Amino acid sequence: MFDRIAWRYDFMNRLITFGFDQHWRKKGLKAVNAGTKDVLLDIACGTGDLVEIALSMGAIPIGVDFSSKMLHIAKSRVINAGFIKADACLLPIKDASVDIVTCGFALRNFTDLDKVFKEMARVLAPAGRLMFLEVYAPKNKFLKLGHSFYFEKVVPFIGALLSDKKAYSYLPQSVAYLPPTHKLFDSLYKAGFIDLCHKTCFPNAAQLITGVKNNYETGI
Repeated sequence: MFDRIAWRYDFMNRLITFGFDQHWRKKGLKAVNAGTKDVLLDIACGTGDLVEIALSMGAIPIGVDFSSKMLHIAKSRVINAGFIKADACLLPIKDASVDIVTCGFALRNFTDLDKVFKEMARVLAPAGRLMFLEVYAPKNKFLKLGHSFYFEKVVPFIGALLSDKKAYSYLPQSVAYLPPTHKLFDSLYKAGFIDLCHKTCFPNAAQLITGVKNNYETGI
């Protein structure tokens, strides 16, 4: 599916989020103080949005994705970063070799989040930072109604018109695969993360989760 939509992925992201997606990515990287010489691993990097922004902030980013076409676009777009085709459950990265792990809008696509979280903890250095961005539904009933209509009706329509009907019909459906925040936190604690924090991003259409690797629980 992601190979099919790679060619218009960036355009569609900007369109359906009204450009807020880049603002959310910058906010997420600032939340974990991404900066000079931080080795940053972006899992499910897609076409390299987070990698490109991290590079501009002075980090040393590496993007990992399972889609060959997404990686092809990422490599041509961000030439000064490293990219690897790999499964998030089996990362070809050394233990404790990364300062920051990020993942933007992909958690709901993983079939085994526990394994993914354990891999993230494995590759992170002592006190390494974690940052996730994901879709979010507002709690206010009026905002929730408008968000639901847009996400479930308008986005698939735009996707069918300008990109791939099946892929952009899957997008709203995929939210059902994302565990609620408290369950995500439970899994992250078990994987060895502490100081977990959850925030929403304006206009309450995205959520930001950050955390830190617990050196004691991971045996480092």
